[in-house]
Amino acid sequence: MFTSSHRPRRLPLALISILAGVLIGVTAAGRAHAEAQLLVDAATGKVLHAENATYPWYPASVTKLMTLYTTLRLIQEKKVTFDTLMTVTKDAAAQQPTKMGFKVGTQVTIDNAIKMLMVKSANDIAVTIAENLGGSIEGFADMMNANARRLGMTQSNFVNPNGLPAENHVSSARDLAILARALINDFPQDDAYLHVHAIRYGNRIMRNYNTLLDRYPGADGMKTGFICASGYNVVASATRNGRRLIAVVLGSYSGATRAQKAAQLLESGFNSSGLNWLTPSLGTVDQLAPIDAPPPNLRDEMCGSHRRKPPSEDNQEEEESADASTSNVPGGGPAFMLSSLKPSAAKFVLGPPVETVPPVVVFTGPANHPDPVVAATPHKKKKRVAAKSTGETAPATAKPTSKKTAKKPAKPKVSSANQ
Repeated sequence: MFTSSHRPRRLPLALISILAGVLIGVTAAGRAHAEAQLLVDAATGKVLHAENATYPWYPASVTKLMTLYTTLRLIQEKKVTFDTLMTVTKDAAAQQPTKMGFKVGTQVTIDNAIKMLMVKSANDIAVTIAENLGGSIEGFADMMNANARRLGMTQSNFVNPNGLPAENHVSSARDLAILARALINDFPQDDAYLHVHAIRYGNRIMRNYNTLLDRYPGADGMKTGFICASGYNVVASATRNGRRLIAVVLGSYSGATRAQKAAQLLESGFNSSGLNWLTPSLGTVDQLAPIDAPPPNLRDEMCGSHRRKPPSEDNQEEEESADASTSNVPGGGPAFMLSSLKPSAAKFVLGPPVETVPPVVVFTGPANHPDPVVAATPHKKKKRVAAKSTGETAPATAKPTSKKTAKKPAKPKVSSANQ
């Protein structure tokens, strides 16, 4: 028993933050830093693995999971429908860097907007949703934060619907796992939005940045994210033998690394059921104790000049996928990069991409009367492409093409955004 003179002293909060920063920080020589990792059973919330899971973190585009949750809740409350039309505003059209590139005044249904949001991670679509459903970015952020509080996400504060850099825009692996469980359990009928492999708009095909969808058996969600301050983040889910797990990885050094680590977490969860009695119980995700500290800022490590081709907010997640797509490594750049990251002790390696399902067609305009598609191909002048040539139903107002002017349908172009 401690006497009054030998009672252990509580460390000041500032010192706790410094010590935590050392644990979570980077070492310039080895480019190593502690990531946040969490593995949770989707049905029960049981924590299977946790590292820095309650440390505050910049969520980046993983924020869009809360944008999705808030939108689905408005539909559930019958305030809007999936066919509700939203208009692209000037502020939405100005968003950078990852975007659909629609002109001001373009209209899109909530259904199509969600698919663009989840696959392309389109920041202009996120703001379109916010301004149309919340009245403003601030108004929608208030709705996001109200949902966060209701779900018990005590470490989260949302400032915008897309996750672009903002000082007070934070979450944690713990909170993001709580949000992922809520999406699965509260909206089971809308689960397909979490695992759309690719979308096609006109002659553009855009792959989901979540490469696990095509490379990990049973993968069925959810969202990736990147800004320089956060590193490469992912909330991933997979189902095997009727059991669904959620893996959260925050602060990875590259998109390929985050995919590999998320796959390893999921694989360890699916293969360790017989050994659970050997590991101490970590409780459920909502029981994890939050850490009161500022989020780490990984800007120098992630986007510093020491990297051969440093990413930035200006190219967000497309930089790495572009590098991979131009690689001359036999067998394809992305698959090789993922396979080569196998740690010595790991038994599972992500395989090459497999196109399991065709892209989902998206369009602007009303659900029953879509607009003719404008193919916004980067670095090229925009051309109007007849909806009929892309496999979509042509609007009633579309004029038929004469035989003299008829052209062969353009082959779909695959976007470099594949992670």
